[in-house]
Amino acid sequence: MTTNFYIPEDHAPLPPKQAEVITTACDYCIVACSYKVYRWPLEMADGGMKASENAFGLDFPTAPLQAWVAPTQHNVVMHKGKPHNIIVVPDKDATVVNKMGDSSMRGGLLAKKVYNPSTGTRDRLTQPLVRIGGSLQPVTWEFALEIAAAVGQHVIDTHGSNAYGVKTYSYQYIENTYAITKYALRHVNTANFSFHDTPSDVTSTPGFRDAGFDNFGPSYDDWGAADTLMICGTDPYETKTIIFTQYIMPAIQRGMKTVILNPRETAGIAYMKKHGGLHLDVNPGSDTLVVGAIARIIMQNDWQDKDWIENWVNSKWESNSGSGQGTRNTPWQWRTTWGKFQTNGYEDYKKWNLAQAEYDPDYAANMAGIEVKKLYQAAEMLAKPINGKRPKTSIGIEKGFYWSNNTGNTNAISTLATLVGAGGREGQVVGRFGGHQRGGQSGGKLPRNKSPEKVPGRRRRALDTDRYLFSGHTRFTHVIGTTWIQAMCGSQGLQKKFWELTVANPHQVYSYDKQEIIDTLKARADSGGMVVVNQDIYLRDPIGAKFADIVFPAATWGEEDFMRANGERRLRLYQKFNDAPGHAKPDWWIIAQLSKRMGFDGFDWQNSNEVAEEASRFSRGSRKDFNMIKVAAHAEGKTLHQKLKEYGTEGLQGPVFYNYDTKKLVGTKRLHDTQMSAETLAEKGLTDGPQGANVLKKQLTGFNSQTGKINMQKHPWGLFSDFYAWIKPKGDELWFSNGRVNEIWQSGFDDVERRAYTAQRWPENWVEIHPDDAKKRGIESGDQVMMYSDRVPSFKDTILGVEGDDFQFNQLLDAGHIQLDKAAVTAVAIVTPCTKKGVLYANMIDMKQPSNSLTARVVDQISGNYNYKMGVANIRKIGDSVYKKEFRSFSFAPRNIV
Repeated sequence: MTTNFYIPEDHAPLPPKQAEVITTACDYCIVACSYKVYRWPLEMADGGMKASENAFGLDFPTAPLQAWVAPTQHNVVMHKGKPHNIIVVPDKDATVVNKMGDSSMRGGLLAKKVYNPSTGTRDRLTQPLVRIGGSLQPVTWEFALEIAAAVGQHVIDTHGSNAYGVKTYSYQYIENTYAITKYALRHVNTANFSFHDTPSDVTSTPGFRDAGFDNFGPSYDDWGAADTLMICGTDPYETKTIIFTQYIMPAIQRGMKTVILNPRETAGIAYMKKHGGLHLDVNPGSDTLVVGAIARIIMQNDWQDKDWIENWVNSKWESNSGSGQGTRNTPWQWRTTWGKFQTNGYEDYKKWNLAQAEYDPDYAANMAGIEVKKLYQAAEMLAKPINGKRPKTSIGIEKGFYWSNNTGNTNAISTLATLVGAGGREGQVVGRFGGHQRGGQSGGKLPRNKSPEKVPGRRRRALDTDRYLFSGHTRFTHVIGTTWIQAMCGSQGLQKKFWELTVANPHQVYSYDKQEIIDTLKARADSGGMVVVNQDIYLRDPIGAKFADIVFPAATWGEEDFMRANGERRLRLYQKFNDAPGHAKPDWWIIAQLSKRMGFDGFDWQNSNEVAEEASRFSRGSRKDFNMIKVAAHAEGKTLHQKLKEYGTEGLQGPVFYNYDTKKLVGTKRLHDTQMSAETLAEKGLTDGPQGANVLKKQLTGFNSQTGKINMQKHPWGLFSDFYAWIKPKGDELWFSNGRVNEIWQSGFDDVERRAYTAQRWPENWVEIHPDDAKKRGIESGDQVMMYSDRVPSFKDTILGVEGDDFQFNQLLDAGHIQLDKAAVTAVAIVTPCTKKGVLYANMIDMKQPSNSLTARVVDQISGNYNYKMGVANIRKIGDSVYKKEFRSFSFAPRNIV
């Protein structure tokens, strides 16, 4: 037997009547389905088959759609130091999100992510580690924290705060993200800070921000309330399953039309096509051209939503108003008042679009590799009135779209949305479908004025942490809950630089004496090397296993009371139901202990609720404003966590308001609700403006601009066209792109590395290739292949931008700021017509063979984000893989099976 062979369990216990019931939500994708945890001591008898004998109150076997338990939904955990059974199942009583208790495959396996040393989770980090003699050695918290604090403070004092880098997740739990950003941005006050999915602290969808759209304004109901839904850069079935099965699919069955922009066809897209959906299978990076051409067709046919545009689009004067005087360090303000993007309303945009040769439908279709008639079909489906009635159109985007010409795509789709009247009305919305859940709560602001990077004029760019490190300026870096190297573009080059700055530096620790360790690590930082602290739940390779000098073990889902919101801003308490393993501690606690040792004040929290309550005041006015939950809680003599717990799996949609008259908390179904009724405002206690501590911002009934109207933006192709022309496949190269599949969450830390079934289904990295491309190269399904390139452009240094085109790709090349790296990754080939001819599609973040090694480490010149979906590669067969003929692992069936 050469591969893992999964033999499924065939039995699971039922929870007894006396089992405790704890509410939580799924820990994985943006949807955040509602779950219940049933817990009972090991010595207590399990529940019986009769309704009177189990906690579900049902006779077993049950009927379809009733409660049941799969073996994968059971585990044994420690609670208060004693072993307990747990069952983690979808909430069958749910009336929101996963209504009636549906779940994705990922959510159905939640119980298996919980620590149990007899399972694949046995390698959880359980105590602090310090690297001594090249090996990570267990130490006490005090020992590890004192070393980290002493060395970190030395770096700040000697080399400046920007030499102290922090790379962290943006999405996790509110208590953790608040603590981390308070420490990094308010106290260390470093500009050398970025989140897990970008090299700089910038918005992921600059066009949405510039137009005035909130990424997560829509409710889930809105995705099924349109007449036409446009889906860009994702298959919701693959990546956020319950949004598809509970909201989109029933709407399609009722007659909702769909337009899909994606170079790959998977099960959800196939389903939509079967029911009349239009699939625009575009070449990677051509989306701006396609969207601009569709916009042109709509305007030429006079199908635009005239009333919406008249009432809700800013003139030039209106977009200028309120933007401040003199130096503007807020990027969206200078972009929305800058000639490259700003318009004087609809007529000005129309004139501009019609003058751009690249938005001619024939040109756009040719560049995208699609039939031009599809552009006309799309325009009709999105905007053409039928019997004098306009279709209600919604537009949702995700990473395949906005991580490919980041500024251009998001500006273009914002303008298209405005043309068709997609804003803040039921079934007429625009937003992100989402990836991670929304647990970010900032405890400080990026000190942009400390960034050495700038663009023409007196405007600072957010510091690019990858380039800053690559340039040798980062002397100490604290990496929290993210696989920094594999997650960034040009990852093999980045890994080599990490190695040079850490392992290859002559100052290595060989002593167990604390002061000697501190002195050695200080000497490394002073010599131009780098010290790495890694904080995670597993020892990740290479960031923790190879490069970290200190490792802090973190506690996670189910091991602490945490708050988080989902993709429709629904806030819930994710309750603790088991002990963290060993000495592992929640991230907020680790940060607090480190901060106190560095002399920072305000970190004396005793529990996670105290962190949440402090964070609540900083949430005011945001999309997930939860400050009023604390106000209501304190009025009743309760804590914030206690009050939110009362709302169970339903939670409250932010921003949350408190009606002082009725003493009720009221959530918000959608943002930018231009049709919000007087009754709804009265229910929130906002009839005569905000009461008490309530905060009322324009985003509730308008858009995020000074006037509350939309900024209609240009989307100049010329900012991207030189890069696109350079990177287009040459010779035998193919486009290279990547993304997710249903069975794997993110980096696979729970599933492909620690769950037997998923490890058998996806045991190695994989790549999809079209049959015509495969035949030409002699490749069959199951072959081991190598994808390789000597054209991986990498931005190698930190520069000042003084002239207007300093960040244009050709100018960067000519000025010597771009180096061409070589990279290669191996994979198992899947020959399938699901992927567009001329395009390779691979797993987004395989830990051993990271796809991003082949994507360009060059940021979007306006936003500072990577275009992760843009790469090229050659591919050749190495030989047969072990999976080609044994039929125990992998499936080579196409993913567009309906």
